Amino acid sequence: MDTAVDSGTRPSWWVYRAVVSAHVVVISGQPVFAGVLLSGGYDGLRLHAAGANATTSLGYVQLVVAIVVWVRARRAWPFLATLALVAAETVQYFAGMAGALWLHLPLGVATIAGLVVQFVDVWRRSLREAGGE
Repeated sequence: MDTAVDSGTRPSWWVYRAVVSAHVVVISGQPVFAGVLLSGGYDGLRLHAAGANATTSLGYVQLVVAIVVWVRARRAWPFLATLALVAAETVQYFAGMAGALWLHLPLGVATIAGLVVQFVDVWRRSLREAGGE
């Protein structure tokens, strides 16, 4: 029996873990860049905008990988969790572009918290444990 399948850690799950990890690293810079901007450093706006583009792009990559996990491992929860996260990121992105800080800031905090919880979850257990296989 294949040990990757036996342990519940399939290649698609490793890719999903890697993308979630990259996503959490990139999104972690966003509050720092926003803080630079709010403290009067106008380079913070350029960095925050670039970070928003990178974060949103990684969110969509994560969504595609979550679809692969769903198809290959028959686990829908990574897709559903990622879909909720990407929807929040997309709303947050456009709220930031529109200057709606009343929505952008709290949604940003919630999005970062959600992604950190997802990061901990995907590294805490194998795909088999997560799905009861």
